[in-house]
Amino acid sequence: MKRAGTAVGIAQGVVVVRMPNGDELTLGTELVDDSLDTVGHVVDLFGPVDRPYLAVSPTVENPALLVGNPLYTQT
Repeated sequence: MKRAGTAVGIAQGVVVVRMPNGDELTLGTELVDDSLDTVGHVVDLFGPVDRPYLAVSPTVENPALLVGNPLYTQT
């Protein structure tokens, strides 16, 4: 499991995740929470190259509960 970043907010129906560094993630990458439950898939990367943001299409019922929590990839 590798840390993808921390959910920092919700914007236009997607969860915004701040990455800790410029690691490459591809579109469609599945993200999970601490319990290894799938919470969404990466639909966009944006912002500065050295510390970008991810736009994550949520697959959970209440994505606002993700804000402030770390998210991970299973790779």
